[in-house]
Amino acid sequence: MTKITLGKGINAGLRAAMEADPKVVVMGEDIGKLGGVFRVTEGLQKDFGEDRVIDTPLAESGIIGTAVGLALRGYRPVCEIQFDGFVFPAYDQIINQVAKMHFRSHGRIRMPVVIRIPYGGGIGAVEHHSESPETLFAHVPGLKVVSCGDPVDAYWMIQQAIATDDPVVFFEPKRRYHEKADLDESVPPALPLHQAKVVREGTDATLLCYGPMVKTCLQAAEAAVEDGRQLEVVDLRTISPFDLPTIFASVKKTRRAIVVHEAPYTLGPGSEIAARLTEECFYHLEAPVLRVTGFDTPYPPSRTEEDYLPDLDRVLDGVDRVMGY
Repeated sequence: MTKITLGKGINAGLRAAMEADPKVVVMGEDIGKLGGVFRVTEGLQKDFGEDRVIDTPLAESGIIGTAVGLALRGYRPVCEIQFDGFVFPAYDQIINQVAKMHFRSHGRIRMPVVIRIPYGGGIGAVEHHSESPETLFAHVPGLKVVSCGDPVDAYWMIQQAIATDDPVVFFEPKRRYHEKADLDESVPPALPLHQAKVVREGTDATLLCYGPMVKTCLQAAEAAVEDGRQLEVVDLRTISPFDLPTIFASVKKTRRAIVVHEAPYTLGPGSEIAARLTEECFYHLEAPVLRVTGFDTPYPPSRTEEDYLPDLDRVLDGVDRVMGY
């Protein structure tokens, strides 16, 4: 058992995947000698060499285009996009090549590409460094979209993503990189990649969240105990495809649901979850499905980001509203 941060969990997971399969290569801007802006890939180039841990030019479209070629030749490339807002030059490649190659080839060609994206706010960064673009990728057939919420999941989920034959967009909550947890590498992962998990049992309402909002929702659930409310917290872990059976089971039990994410309110992941819950759980619901999210604006300057991001108070306000019906 070792104490590990979320960032180190991804590092250890990458190392394990590279040791297990020589076809796994890691590539991105400043990931080699520097070890990445957040030091997530620190030490990998020293141990695996420059042929497997590749410092690329500052060209996101080129990184993903190269990964497509590597995947066609039997490799399993893991691409790091340095910051969330930098992914958009590569959006064309991801949507038109990575996501469609398997379908276009009638299943003959696989695209085992993992695209790692540090995302979300809360670090006081400048413009283009605090985006939550996960919905843009979740809309695209052919892509899997996941986000780890704790160090243990970070360790196992990155390995599961690399082992997947389909392309995976792997969102890493950058403001949680230094969160710590105990990891026992000898214990196999408790869940497959695309299964949600109940991280706190409750009876009065369900908080559905992922990535950076998992800790926020757990804090809200702890605070709600003072009001005599027992909130269930479900870490979705995968944004596409949603683990609908786990979501439905929780909401049928608590009869109330609040979806929490940093992405904007309109047409965010919470919109799809609310629609599905209305279709499948209508007669179990005691209140409308509510959303506590980022706002429908560009991400604000860092001095005002605390007013933009969902926090404990906003989540508890959502709980008050859903319990008021």
